[in-house]
Amino acid sequence: MSINQKPFFCSWSGGKDSCLAYYRAVKEGGLPHYLLTMMEDATRSKSHYLPINLLEKQAAAMGVPLISRSAAWQEYEAVFLSVLQEFRSEGIQAGVFGDIDLEGHKEWVEKVCAQTNLIACEPLWQRARKDLLQEFINEGFKSVIVAVKEGVFDKNILGEPLNWELIKYFEEIGIDPSGEEGEYHTVVIDGPIFSSELKIVLKEQIYNAGYWFQDITVL
Repeated sequence: MSINQKPFFCSWSGGKDSCLAYYRAVKEGGLPHYLLTMMEDATRSKSHYLPINLLEKQAAAMGVPLISRSAAWQEYEAVFLSVLQEFRSEGIQAGVFGDIDLEGHKEWVEKVCAQTNLIACEPLWQRARKDLLQEFINEGFKSVIVAVKEGVFDKNILGEPLNWELIKYFEEIGIDPSGEEGEYHTVVIDGPIFSSELKIVLKEQIYNAGYWFQDITVL
């Protein structure tokens, strides 16, 4: 179903896939109203462990309000649904998500959207993973690696820019270059939807729940 002229929220991780999904939705005529990020606690995001001030800086550079909610995994769906109900009451018609080909994720998205009478929009769905990387880089987006799964990558790639040299390295060691299975996560710091590039400083590296994360401060 077309998102043209429909008010939408974007499920926002701060990384490349949610960013490209948002970008595509806007290019298709969708009307962005909110970014929604689920938090580990009040200070860090659940999926990418990003500090809230960095997410707020992204939202400000995009000119879109950020909505954040904290939830433990056992209450995640209930909290997510409550936010979607609030969005629907404000006239939001669609949710934009950055899934590529993980069927379980898509099924969950469609379920929660259906329960709140929202359209589930998946602009990246079933696109070739490497083609999406090429689009992301060629369109001028900039991102850095902020998380790596333990046992898949050495943490020395944390803080590195996602570019073709790094993508070639991923392929050489037999890792999906898009990281769709959670091998790595990124944070977007610039691109055509940003009014200005985020200036970041790399801090310590943090281990949490099977991942190494790069802590970041935004200037």
